[in-house]
Amino acid sequence: MRILRLDPGDEALLLAGAELFDAPPTETLAARFLSSEGHHLLVAVGEAGDPVGFVSGVETTHPDKGTEMFLYELSVAEAHRNQGIGAALVRSLAKLAHSRGCYGMWVGTEPDNAAALATYRAAGADPPESFVTLEWRFDATAHAAPATGTAG
Repeated sequence: MRILRLDPGDEALLLAGAELFDAPPTETLAARFLSSEGHHLLVAVGEAGDPVGFVSGVETTHPDKGTEMFLYELSVAEAHRNQGIGAALVRSLAKLAHSRGCYGMWVGTEPDNAAALATYRAAGADPPESFVTLEWRFDATAHAAPATGTAG
C-alpha cells in the first residue's frame, strides 16, 4: 500500500475511488478541490493500483491563531479495514500539516463512532475535554454570488 498526495491533474485517480466517498464525486468538484490552495487529498493505493482509502484535509487560518488542519473526511474500503490504513492516512495528513506550518490538526466525529475514535487515537489524537458542533445547511444547488463590500 502506498499513500499518494493528489495534485491538480490527478482527478482520474480521485474519481477511480468514487465508491469511497459519501456520494460520487464529479470531475468539476474534484478539479476545484485539488486546485484550491490549502485543500489536501491523500489516497491509499492498493497493490493493484486501485484507491482503497483516502483522507481529506483543509487548512484554516485565523488572524490571531495561525493555521491549523481540519481533517474533513476519512474513508477506507470495507475490504481493507482493520489493517492500519486509516491510521496511516491520518498520520500522513498530520505530517503534511506539520510540514506546512500548521500548529495542529482536528477532526470531529460522533461520540459513539468507536471505529473512528480508535483510528484517530491510533494515529496519535487526544480527545478534547468537550466539544459541541452546531451547523447551518444550505441548498447545494443554489450558487449565490460571492458577497462584496465591507464588513460592518
